[in-house]
Amino acid sequence: MPLAMNREVFITAAVTGSGGTQDKSQHVPRSPKQIADSAIDAAKAGAAIVHCHVRDPETGTPSRRLDLYREVTDLIRAADVDVVLNLTAGMGGDIVFGSPEAPFPLNEEATDMIGATARMAHIKECLPEICTLDCGTLNFAEADYVMTNTPGMLRTMGGMMTDLGVKAEIEAFDTGHLWFAKQLVSEGTLTSPALVQLCMGVPWGAPNDLNTFLAMVNAIPEYWMWSAFSLGRDQMPYAAAAVLAGGNARVGLEDNLFLEKGVLATNAQLVEKAVGVIEGMGAKIIGPQDVRHKLGLTKRAPQ
Repeated sequence: MPLAMNREVFITAAVTGSGGTQDKSQHVPRSPKQIADSAIDAAKAGAAIVHCHVRDPETGTPSRRLDLYREVTDLIRAADVDVVLNLTAGMGGDIVFGSPEAPFPLNEEATDMIGATARMAHIKECLPEICTLDCGTLNFAEADYVMTNTPGMLRTMGGMMTDLGVKAEIEAFDTGHLWFAKQLVSEGTLTSPALVQLCMGVPWGAPNDLNTFLAMVNAIPEYWMWSAFSLGRDQMPYAAAAVLAGGNARVGLEDNLFLEKGVLATNAQLVEKAVGVIEGMGAKIIGPQDVRHKLGLTKRAPQ
């Protein structure tokens, strides 16, 4: 399809993620207050959406604790700035096998595999406006780690999102994930138009080269909304590429720790830099109310 530059762009700030970055930068937020404060600062810098995971406040390791999600949600909603809240639903799908010669038993310490309803517990409790749906299984970075999202799991989780009135953000790490996303929409499991996040350069999904990126973009139905990101030093180039190809941008410490070589960033600084890049291209940065209108969202409050 013809690709036209997006002139009204929203920015998503991916605030903390679930990677092992907590000891690589003092700016990676750990506690609910730190995560919420960083999200609020990102919103003030120009992010219309904040995408949040939670971490153990002491160790910084990724967590699924409902009380931590609740605290982050309440703090962001009580802030003096409006922002669309996007919570992850990707946790609880991690299988780590044993050695290549003896895959079973699993590495029980590293495996975190729970059912679809349990993976959605914090979404039901907090009712964010958006939550993520990792739309496929992926050999993820480490040798024996599989990010596990079966078709049955995705249908169950996607149906729950629709029933709760929470917009699914389809995380597409490869072309097949977009194929299955279209299937979920055609079945009525997810509502149309869908929202997609193209996840570029995440080992071992879609590599972050422009040919692959454009193949992904061209696989998105014309009337769907989409954003894209890449990792590390490719974060800003892909923010620009996404806008140029008709999409929106995601930046933040989940995907990149540095403002420039050797200079650690905050989430707000990364958003500010993205604003400069995008406005320098002649596009307008839109806020949360415009995003709600475009995506058909209603601002939510906890039950």
